[in-house]
Amino acid sequence: MAAPHAVDGVEGGTGETGLTLSDSSTGDVKRPQFGTRFLTDPRQVFQHNAWDNVEWTDEQEAAAKKKVLEHSQPLPPEKQEEYNSRANEYWNEFYTIHENRFFKDRHWLFTEFPELAPQCSLNHESHLDASGTEESQEQSREHATYRILEVGCGVGNTVFPILKTNNDPGLFVYCCDFSSTAVELVKSNPEYDPGRCYAFVHDLSDVEANYPIPDETLDVIVLIFVLSALHPKKMQASISRLARLLKPGGVMLLRDYGRYDMAQLRFKKGRCLSENFYVRGDGTQVYFFTQDELHELFTEAKLEKVQNLVDRRLQVNRGKQLTMYRVWIQCKYRKAPVQPPETKGCDRGENPPGLNVNYS
Repeated sequence: MAAPHAVDGVEGGTGETGLTLSDSSTGDVKRPQFGTRFLTDPRQVFQHNAWDNVEWTDEQEAAAKKKVLEHSQPLPPEKQEEYNSRANEYWNEFYTIHENRFFKDRHWLFTEFPELAPQCSLNHESHLDASGTEESQEQSREHATYRILEVGCGVGNTVFPILKTNNDPGLFVYCCDFSSTAVELVKSNPEYDPGRCYAFVHDLSDVEANYPIPDETLDVIVLIFVLSALHPKKMQASISRLARLLKPGGVMLLRDYGRYDMAQLRFKKGRCLSENFYVRGDGTQVYFFTQDELHELFTEAKLEKVQNLVDRRLQVNRGKQLTMYRVWIQCKYRKAPVQPPETKGCDRGENPPGLNVNYS
């Protein structure tokens, strides 16, 4: 159930302009990942397509809050129920219409989330058995030493870069989506390797549904613009259920919409379902987070904070002389590692052996 982020312009230009992230709890500006393009002279705003680490003025934030408040009247309960009950239909229709034509490559993926490429070796052939038989698939899963699950995989814009980039022979990638249409698109992709990957249909919000994955066996869980597609009341139980799948020391990675992002400010009256939760014209739903909300969700699931950052960017349409302010949040939270006896006196803030965590 990966959100239609490219339609909203979420990833446009990320490969060219870079990310600079800031931690609201400390006020520190973190190391820029792709570039260091800062707007110091407002008169030069249209010289480039995007600017990094753009701070909002008090007036700008007040105007954003006012606009959201003006359009915050929720739809009647019966209309909301209609959107909820037909969610599967809306997402299948979305992928039937768009397939993979508009999605952008995620150039930032391995820079921001190096946990997805612990043994990066580009353009190197894998030595795994890719025969695709049920027996070989089962053996691949059982013998895997590094397991990744992407929830809300869409058409595979995270899964396939992982399979192409990470040639660790012990790697196995699970991926799931609410939409059966999206999962079929993943399986029909020429790069889908059943010896290294297993795609399946799953409703993240249905916490009673079983995953085809034993508890405490995953090293990484990836949530990219997917949690925002859930009803806010279902988010906590969904994150807590996912946390059970992580092995001790395993990490959950998230990137999603932040409060007052351009996409939120574009919603008109008649699109609000509840506070900061909206329905798009195609029937799909989206929520806009704060850092504190996400921190509460993860810590309630007994996960420890590694990273919780806000990415504010100014994107520019030079042809139309328009400015567009984007707000995204990036998080990394991990399950507490088991402390072996010999490291009992060590600082619990240190990484467990084998966990690749980027604190920058």
